[in-house]
Parts: sequence; C-alpha cells; structure tokens
Amino acid sequence: METVEDLALHKLPIRNLPRPLYEAPESEVAVRRIMGRVTTYVLKFLSDKYVEQGFEWLLPVVFSKSTDPLWPDPGASIEKRIRCEIYGEVVNTMTSMIVHKMIACSIAFPKLFTYSPNIRIEKRERAYSGVHAYEFTQLDFEVRDASSKDIRSFVEKVICELIRCLRRDMREELLKLGRYEDLAEFEPPFEVYDRAALLKSYGDQWEDKIKLSNRPLWITNIPREFYDFEDFESGFWDNYDLILPGYGEVLSGARREWEYDKLVRKMRRDGVSERDYALLLKLAKEGKLKPTAGAGIGVERLIQWIVGAKHIGEVQPFPKIPGVVYDL
Repeated sequence: METVEDLALHKLPIRNLPRPLYEAPESEVAVRRIMGRVTTYVLKFLSDKYVEQGFEWLLPVVFSKSTDPLWPDPGASIEKRIRCEIYGEVVNTMTSMIVHKMIACSIAFPKLFTYSPNIRIEKRERAYSGVHAYEFTQLDFEVRDASSKDIRSFVEKVICELIRCLRRDMREELLKLGRYEDLAEFEPPFEVYDRAALLKSYGDQWEDKIKLSNRPLWITNIPREFYDFEDFESGFWDNYDLILPGYGEVLSGARREWEYDKLVRKMRRDGVSERDYALLLKLAKEGKLKPTAGAGIGVERLIQWIVGAKHIGEVQPFPKIPGVVYDL
C-alpha cells in the first residue's frame, strides 16, 4: 500500500512539469487515480447543486463567430487566437461562453449552467506559473435579473457546502493527498475588497498579498471586457473575482451590460470589433437582451486547490501546459 509520501506528486516543485498518464510511473498514476475520484465527486456535487437550484443544464459551444475578446483584461496573456474556416465562414474556438450565456439567459433560460471547454493559447512563460493551461473547462452559469451580491452569495454557499461534504465523504482520499487538515471549512459571507483600494495600499503586488489570506475572499471593481457592467459616473466596475486561500483566482464574474448604447460606446473605446458581436448588438438594440449576472469557475483550478496540486496539469489526464504539446 502506498504511503502519503509515495503518493505526494503534488509536493514536487513546480519545475517538474506534469507528465501525461502514458508517461507517468505507477506512483504518479496512483496519485492521479485519487485526484480522479475527488474530481468525480466535485463534478457530481456541483451539477446536482445547480440542478437542485433550478438551473437548466446547457450543452457547451466549441466554434463560434463570437467569443470572449479577452481584451482589455489586464490578466490576459494570449499568444495567439485559433480561427478556422468552415462552410465559407470564419469562426473562433471558444475562449469563453460569455456572449452565449447572456443571449441564452435573456431569451430562454433564466437560470443556466454549462461545462464549457475554453481554448486560450497562453504565452509559453506561463508553463511554470502552475495555474495556467491552454485548454481548460469552466463551469459557466448565468441568472436573469440577478445582482452581483446574489451571485456571490450563491457561490459562497456552494463552496462552503462542497468543502464540508468533501471532508465528510472524501476523508480517505484527502488524507492520502495530505489535504484533509489544510482544507478548512469556511462560513459565508466572504470579505469583499475593492481592487482600486488594494492597488492604492499595496501597489502592483496586491495579488501576492491577498493570496496570504486564510479565507476565501472577493475582489471587485476590476477594469475588464465590454460586457462587464461599468458605472460611467463613478468608474466602478460591478464585477468580482473569487480568491481561494493560498492559491489565487478561481472564479470571475459580473453583472452584465445589456443596453445597446453602452455596449457600443465601450466597444469603440476599447477597440473591440462591433462586427464580431453583431448579433449581440442587434438583440440589445431590439430590447431583447436582459439584465443578467453570472460567473465562470475554473474547474481544473478548483480541483487543483482542493487536492493541493502544485501544477494545474496534474489534474488533467492529458496536460495542456503552455508551450508543451504532448503526443495525445
């Protein structure tokens, strides 16, 4: 029987990039099996929870004319965008289903969620960040007529219950991974911090400071893409990131823009092509786009934090590490 030390792949320094399953020795495969059991539990828990709360489960989109521009998000680091031609039309691989969520939530599904594959070809230097992958999955969800506080409150309850249930039902697995004691239970609400205030207090190193927190917390007011709600008078962005203790960002979300004039004004200001979002703008102009709010949870990042993996590639059977392309 393997000891905790034998199974401690997640204790290795990040300089040892994860290997795909077919290259890994049995000791590493044993760790991946345990992580796989935890992943299965987490996915079932989250799916059940969203369905119980009245969310419709949508299938994801892979190719589309419209996808997240990832601009001017200061956290984006994209080396290239994947575009291809099908049936005489140029389409993108999905970077995020934001636009699709906004439209589906406005027209048909007041509460929705999906597991969306995202393709983001990160710059090669992010191979050793430990938290970046060029292909990953987001648990995307959206709610019509919801406020940012509504979304944050819902997420807090789900995360807190998930941790309690993991410690109860996955005790053996967490012990083998050396995470049972470290994966503490929390109670809502989580503290909320304004990014502008953090920047003023800590400068550009504010992200390193907040990672030292021993509780999850929210960061709001992050200048980002055109679809996040921005108050032009105050300059406040009604959006939010969830920061996990000792780890970092695992969720990004916002209240959304839905008014035609504001969307166009922000696109022109930020240099975003209106042609790429023609349908979104048409629906907004016709009054068919409704106020919504939502978020996307990085599934691999959440699992990585839960199991204590050093690198996000450890929780992917076939790692998608920036700058590294394996045979499968």
